[in-house]
Amino acid sequence: MKIEGKTVLVTGANRGIGQALVTEALTRGAARVYAGTRQSLAHPDARVTPLNLDVTDAAQIRAAAESVESLDILVNNAGIALYDDLSERAALEQHLAVNLFGTYGVTQAFLPLLTGSQGAIVNNVSTMALAPFPFTPAYAISKAAAFNLTQSLRALLAGRGVRVHAVLTGPTDTDMTRGFDIPKAAPESVARAIFDGVENDEEDIFPDPMSASIADSWRSGAVKAMERENAAFVAAEPTAA
Repeated sequence: MKIEGKTVLVTGANRGIGQALVTEALTRGAARVYAGTRQSLAHPDARVTPLNLDVTDAAQIRAAAESVESLDILVNNAGIALYDDLSERAALEQHLAVNLFGTYGVTQAFLPLLTGSQGAIVNNVSTMALAPFPFTPAYAISKAAAFNLTQSLRALLAGRGVRVHAVLTGPTDTDMTRGFDIPKAAPESVARAIFDGVENDEEDIFPDPMSASIADSWRSGAVKAMERENAAFVAAEPTAA
């Protein structure tokens, strides 16, 4: 799956990693990049088509899907991360609405196009899907759910020719990590590594130094092996004539 000549849609494209992904897709020669944002977006490159796309708004998702004629790569990047302590259910619901159900809703809306193109879904989750940071537990829970969604879609869609990638992003220098005094990767380098992973057909992409440090142990570990074993049950199911 090369980016050159392809049509790409990026949600949460107005800043941070999303903005960097739009730029990187253009640099790699994408034919068309749909930039999904909650606010209006202007872009100087004629290959960029802005889409009003709040991933929690079913009507906007439907309208966006109807306006896109073809699609090769969907990048579910939109997300929120707020401080909480799990004392309020509303904080958990807010994170799940965007990070889990937003990803699910957008994926389902564009799945017919991706099936037709034998395309790819790229879900930007987080290393917190594997181990939570105690100051943002609702975010971590929602990303763990989004990661499981990604793994499930990977198994269920393999027979339809749709690749599904999980991006296990570590600390990145965006608005989400403002206030964390820790080493952070640049959004531009993360975007490059994400598309490198897609082009190299990596199921799980570790796009920054922190996440890359656990990549080998994850790929060779018992949990990844169990995922493959469970996915084999889907592959073994007989198809209807």
